[in-house]
Amino acid sequence: MLATTKRDGSTQLSPVTVGVDGDAKVVISSRETAFKVCNLRRNAQAELCVMRDEFYGPWLQLSGFANILSLPGAMEPLVDYYRSLSGEHPDWDDYRAVMVRDQRCLIRISVTRAGPDQSG
Repeated sequence: MLATTKRDGSTQLSPVTVGVDGDAKVVISSRETAFKVCNLRRNAQAELCVMRDEFYGPWLQLSGFANILSLPGAMEPLVDYYRSLSGEHPDWDDYRAVMVRDQRCLIRISVTRAGPDQSG
């Protein structure tokens, strides 16, 4: 779950799928028009609650600052994001066309704090 700050100061929560890139940044694929992207462009502070696919079990809170990588520069990092989470795509040309059509971008979060490191 990604938490960003809305214009009025309240919290926007968005369920997301996260990966980690080669620079140890947390990466999330999104659309340029998504509220989370608009919020992060205005205030780069990002909070994540990361858990496994099942609800119960270990989890981790990450805090950091985001930058948005837009197309065309985001294309190869979006390919890397897909590969790291799902493996090879059956048609990379189609994938790239969908990224352009959907105005995809990549949120890259530099983590500054992680925890908890113990359960209570």
